[in-house]
Amino acid sequence: MLESLRSIVQEVTAAKEFDSVLDIIVRRVKSVMSSSICSIYLCDQTDGAFVLMATDGLNPESIRNVRLAPTQGLVGLVAARAEPVNLDDAEAHPNFAYFPETGEKPFNAFLGVPIIHHRRVLGVLIVQEAERRFDESEEAFLVTVSAQLAGVIAHAEAVGDLSRMLLPEAQAADLQFEQIFMGLPSAPGIGIGQAVVIAAPASLEGVPRRTSTDTVGELHNFRTALKATKQDMRALSESMEGKLNHEELALFDVYVRMLDDHSLGGEVIASIKSGLTAQSAWSQVVLEHIRLFESMEDPYLRERATDVRDLGRRVLSRLQQTEKRRYEYPENVILVGEELTATAFTEVPVEMVRGIVSVEGSRNSHMAILGRAMGIPTIMGAVDLPWGDMDGRDLIVDGYQGRVITAPTLQTFDVYQQQMEDERLLAADLEVLRDEPCVTEDGCQISLWVNTGLRIDTLMSIDHGAEGVGLYRTEIPFLMRDRFPSESEQVKEYREQLEMFAPRTVTMRTLDIGGDKALPYFPIQEDNPFLGWRGIRVTLDHPEIFLAQVRAMMRASEGLDNLSILLPMISNISELDASMELVNRAFIELTEEEGYKLSRPKVGVMIEVPASVYQVRELARRADFLSVGTNDLTQYLLAVDRNNPRVAELYHSYHPALLQALLHVVREASAENTPVSVCGEMAGDPLGAVLLMGMGYRVLSMSAASLMRVKAMLRQITLQEAEGLIQHVLGFQDSAAIRAYLEEALDRPGLSALFRPGTLH
Repeated sequence: MLESLRSIVQEVTAAKEFDSVLDIIVRRVKSVMSSSICSIYLCDQTDGAFVLMATDGLNPESIRNVRLAPTQGLVGLVAARAEPVNLDDAEAHPNFAYFPETGEKPFNAFLGVPIIHHRRVLGVLIVQEAERRFDESEEAFLVTVSAQLAGVIAHAEAVGDLSRMLLPEAQAADLQFEQIFMGLPSAPGIGIGQAVVIAAPASLEGVPRRTSTDTVGELHNFRTALKATKQDMRALSESMEGKLNHEELALFDVYVRMLDDHSLGGEVIASIKSGLTAQSAWSQVVLEHIRLFESMEDPYLRERATDVRDLGRRVLSRLQQTEKRRYEYPENVILVGEELTATAFTEVPVEMVRGIVSVEGSRNSHMAILGRAMGIPTIMGAVDLPWGDMDGRDLIVDGYQGRVITAPTLQTFDVYQQQMEDERLLAADLEVLRDEPCVTEDGCQISLWVNTGLRIDTLMSIDHGAEGVGLYRTEIPFLMRDRFPSESEQVKEYREQLEMFAPRTVTMRTLDIGGDKALPYFPIQEDNPFLGWRGIRVTLDHPEIFLAQVRAMMRASEGLDNLSILLPMISNISELDASMELVNRAFIELTEEEGYKLSRPKVGVMIEVPASVYQVRELARRADFLSVGTNDLTQYLLAVDRNNPRVAELYHSYHPALLQALLHVVREASAENTPVSVCGEMAGDPLGAVLLMGMGYRVLSMSAASLMRVKAMLRQITLQEAEGLIQHVLGFQDSAAIRAYLEEALDRPGLSALFRPGTLH
């Protein structure tokens, strides 16, 4: 059955059209299971009905004409239960429903399994037989087939293939339907514009389908790329003589001939003449051939798919070197790609970018950090988005909810336009608070600091009236280079930050790599990187890196004396002691041996793993200050990877366990008279800031874009009210209930718009 499953998946992958995919599934499953009937019912999202979309065994004329209400019939029973239903006397079941148009004869045995993608039932796959009952192994096989094919069906739904099949008139008119795709909200705001897909270098799947009116120019570029690739292949063949046998060397000649006009090259030329760009035509043709080879039964021929892919990448790389974009950028650009990096901004003028959407990546990806720094709504981890088909499509990026809306309706467009106007008005209203202190109505002073890492967000922070830097991400200069920066290079970077904020404190975190932040020149390959070699663990194992960095920080602070040093990922006392020893050693070297006039910087500890929560008193006795990193602390407490969109809904900033941990930290730190702040995303959430203030935190550090909202919130409530709220919600057992209670309690004029975007009107 495993071989049958592999064969079915390969045949489905090679199919070009969605209706062909469905036909392959019912035909092959029926054959493998030796059943009389196999059918697929898919859910029509407009009304929730299940529609017969493919069958082998029923009347073909009934396809798309049989519709079942969400709970009607045995199909509805399978969908409602979201689990298999296996019956040996289907007609006796109370849910049985007969549809004459199917031409269905009496079939007692019925086996139906749901097709589920991300907890959502997309459809039902069923088999039927007259005499026998389907056994457990057959049920397991059908469940496996369903699970394997759910992603294919979800993709077809995402790109509108299913909607067009359900509405033939829409298919004829090539209509697009509004779709909503979820990702990780990584920079707040609303962006409306047209998608510009940025393809990764030499990625065949990453080439969007684009058309061109310059057929002559596209043909010239293609033939130039082919000529260069042929020369490369011949040179490679000559260099391999004496190292490979005759049969292996002969493959190079085969690949060169594949590029000729009567082979791959000819197919591509025909596609270019039909209106496609050279890159689009080449990738489309090569991917079709790859799928063809992968579907072959012969293992040797199947392995040739890898060779075709390599050849495809070589030609595409040449095309990307010679071919330039031949169309005007839209006025409002939404950058879209599989794994966007900062280099995407080299292709599109930054001032035209209204939103960023990346299929891969996390809230801490460099692109997400850039998005927050520049105030561009950003969504990472939009794993279900058919990004290759997005080029030129109208998109809305909802950076608050993590929604990417394609082909929005006029009503949706108007709602988000109003929300953008609300945001503009709110920002103008908040501007008057820039130089005002953050003091509650009953006189409690809260210091609002910022998290920075780039020059652009440093400038924004100063413009928003930040009182200091609670977290300067020193890994940013490391990520921007192709090698470790020298001590002198680091001094220059750090000095600029310290001077821009002087005399205000700048808290510099020592190098925090690992997890989802890998340096290209210092890769860390681990099965579970978030529980592996990261943060202080790396730099203690490489004291030469740690010492060079803290020396650079101290040298940069000479004459300014506004430096604090923050140690990340401390999980035990010995790590803190070892770090302190190295910091003291660097200070002594600089002051006593090299003559620098320095004040010893304060050294703090990040509380971001559960172990540090329960050792907070001992850490507080040794450190000058503590800073709670709620992002990592939440993911470690809840065992939820905060960068994984599949479990993003389990990542709750208001989880009762997290609130208890935060309360414990501030109480224990206060008992030791050690200052404690919060530098995670929770501090930049107006509701989260209220809770933190009620717990006893008096220093909150956040992104510059969040600072004015938080200040406006805290200035309009009292400390007594915040303390009452935290005491009340500590009795709740559910994070959603906590959030709902806070929104209701603070739902009054002047406040609701701060935590609920789009409510000004």
